[in-house]
Formats: sequence, structure tokens, C-alpha cells
Amino acid sequence: MNFTDKTKILVIDDSDIIRTSMSKFLSEYDVEVLTCIDGLEGLQCAVETKPQLIFLDLLMPNLDGLRLLKVMKVLEDLKSIPVIIISGHTDKTNVLAAMEAGAEKIISKPLTKEALIKAIDEVLGNGFLAATKKLASFSQAEKEKMNKELKKYFINSLSQRKQTIKDSIQNKNKDLLKLIIHELKGSAGTAGFNQISELCKEFEEVFTQPNLTWEELNIKSQNLISTLTQIEQKVLN
Repeated sequence: MNFTDKTKILVIDDSDIIRTSMSKFLSEYDVEVLTCIDGLEGLQCAVETKPQLIFLDLLMPNLDGLRLLKVMKVLEDLKSIPVIIISGHTDKTNVLAAMEAGAEKIISKPLTKEALIKAIDEVLGNGFLAATKKLASFSQAEKEKMNKELKKYFINSLSQRKQTIKDSIQNKNKDLLKLIIHELKGSAGTAGFNQISELCKEFEEVFTQPNLTWEELNIKSQNLISTLTQIEQKVLN
């Protein structure tokens, strides 16, 4: 690979926090980060831009990551582009399915900058990011400022997320509830709110229980919303 060419990295994830954090993680490198919110938009962007690397979430609306990966691997223009899966569901079944579909690597949420850089270097070649690092790197103060902005961005998004949880309970939409809990788990951990991430992980385990009732889901949802509100108020105050 010619390190003088500006590399395009495409991030396909329905979580705005994940897309924002990855853009921030890579902002000190001379790469172009493209982001899409779902599989259909991601497929169109990949066809139009021909990125050198794609980060792909597994659980998304419209077209999930696994189906999108299978589509890309049969398209002549896209099949040679390496794909790294990013997901909160890295159990054996998902790992095997993604690898069989053609993924290069799988990294789990919550994302860390170290894991992200390691994955990119392993796929594009050791030393790739070092060769693309901007001469003027961010100072520690600037990095801390970006982290604070990311946390603030996440906190400001909680009202909408809480409403989505309430709507999914009211409409008895289990798929929507699963999706928002999954997205919240990954984005909270990436933004540094590990307590929220762990609560969502526990919530996801509830879905595996036999004979699960909506009353139980409602209680669990109300407890999660209460905790989110407490954390929200604590940070804003």
C-alpha cells in the first residue's frame, strides 16, 4: 500500500457514539473516516467510495452486518476490501458466522483506541498508522477535551434513548428494545460510562430467559431508565 495516498476508512454502525468516537480516535492520523448509520447506506457508500478498510457492526436495522458482509463478498468492486467486525455480541456463533462470511477480524465493544489501532495495523500492515500519523499530534489537554466532549455528547443523547426504551415497552416491540439496549451498551462503554454498559449487558442476558414476560421487561426497563436519569443528572449538575 502506498502510504502517501490518503486512506479511506468506512465505519458502518447505527450508534452515533461509536461513529463519533472512531472519528475522534483516528483524527490524529492522515486518513479519511467515512461513516454510515445502517447497512443499506453503508453498501451504497462502499460502492461509491471504494474504501481501503471497513468497520462493520453486526446488529443494525434495515440490513444487518452479517448479511451486508455476505453481499459485499460477492460484489466484484467490494470483495477484496478487508472488513473488521465491531460488535457487543462476540460469542462463538457470531464469531464463526462473521469469519465464514469473510471478515478479517472481530473486535468487541466497548471500543478502545488501543484495540482499534492494533486491529488496523494487523489488517493494513504493521506500521501503517505510524506512517500516517500527523506531525502535529494532539496534546494531552486536547485529548482530555475530546474525551469530555464525547461524554457530553453521550449524556445529551440519553433523553432520546430513554424515550426509545419507553416506546418499545409501550408497543411491545422486543426487537426495538433489544436493538436500543445493544446500541446503548456499546456506546456507553466507548464513552467511558462502564456502569451503564454493564447494566445493559445484564439486561441482554434477560432476553435469554425462558417464558420472559413483558412485565419483567418493563421492570427491568424502568430500573435502567432510573439509573440513566441519575447518571445524567449527576454529570449535568
